[in-house]
Amino acid sequence: MIEDRKRYNVKFNGTSNLPYTQCIYTHTNELPQHWDMLAKDNIFLSRKYLEVLQEAAPSNMICHFIAIFNGDELMGIAISQYLDFKQIDCYGNKLQINNVSIKNFLFKKFASSILVIGNNMLSGQHAFEIAEKANKSSVLIALNDAAIELKSRFEEKGTSIHMTTFKDLIANEIEAFSLTEFSSDLRFSVQPNMILDIKKEWKLEQDYVISFTKKYRTQYKRGRSKCLGVEKKEFTLEDILANEDKLHELYLHVASNAPFNTFYLPKHHFSVFKEKLGSNFILYGYFFEDNLISFKTIINNGETLVSYFLGYDDSIQKEKMLYLNMLYDMTAYAIIHGYRKIVFGRTALEIKSSIGAIPETMIGIMRHSNKAINRFLPFLFNYLEPKIVWKKRSPFQTTSK
Repeated sequence: MIEDRKRYNVKFNGTSNLPYTQCIYTHTNELPQHWDMLAKDNIFLSRKYLEVLQEAAPSNMICHFIAIFNGDELMGIAISQYLDFKQIDCYGNKLQINNVSIKNFLFKKFASSILVIGNNMLSGQHAFEIAEKANKSSVLIALNDAAIELKSRFEEKGTSIHMTTFKDLIANEIEAFSLTEFSSDLRFSVQPNMILDIKKEWKLEQDYVISFTKKYRTQYKRGRSKCLGVEKKEFTLEDILANEDKLHELYLHVASNAPFNTFYLPKHHFSVFKEKLGSNFILYGYFFEDNLISFKTIINNGETLVSYFLGYDDSIQKEKMLYLNMLYDMTAYAIIHGYRKIVFGRTALEIKSSIGAIPETMIGIMRHSNKAINRFLPFLFNYLEPKIVWKKRSPFQTTSK
């Protein structure tokens, strides 16, 4: 365990000075007693989920867990992930990338060792939770100090950190970072997070389809007709274990075709996820002529359904329109089970837009360890970040509420 409490003299309402401390943990069995009370509204900060990362994180990732205290009272919790991009080939589909050899060189030289305050495996703000009674600025200062401490610990072991980033903040959260500690950091955004709000009047999948314009009802009917003969099955833990090799193969088909990757999941990731989270982790397998041809995973996060990883057989995906049908199936599941929204993530933006998801801008904060390079970080980031061109679709009738 890394445990190093540092005290902050912080004024609350201008009247008193109270000590703040931060602790950094390497294992979930070290977490403070009330950790899950702060994580109650976000399954991705819960002990059970953190156990998944502990047992089945990508091979190029090291996770730490951070607690912020006021005296003995827990005021904030957070997750950090160290990522070593030199261990993997980040630019997966090189045909989609211009000047890939130059970018590979620059990336590995200046941006391949990253400390993330947040979760690089998810879209959205899953970095931290702060107690209602806490002084938010003070927690963020302590969290920044924890990032500095982690960077120092890694460097003591011979691992240089190129960059530190606070990941996926929404607009009203970024304002809280208007502090001296973050004043020289780059604010940036990448692909948006695609969100589908489930309308109250949608009680069945057909209600959702009726809300489409004629063009997108036709798309729906065509997609569903193409998938005739494909059978869907919810997997138990035993099913996942029995099909683990094939699931990993299908996952890699998709992951290796992405323009940019920061990790690859280990083969046992989904079985560990199911074992730890039970019914909150759902995996559907799709079969054609008794062969597993695709799968999708979804996670129950309170009133939000979160799309996780998927995989499919390239040779049959287009013919059966598997990806589009999996999006429709996810939407139908959310409607029937009473979710308020679906988080689809930040890939395949246009097709997700065509089924009704809208983009939500996410903002990150980034700093380079080299002060000279930090001055040119906007240029370096813009050059290395893959550019995704897409067209926003409007599938719903304007009269639909």
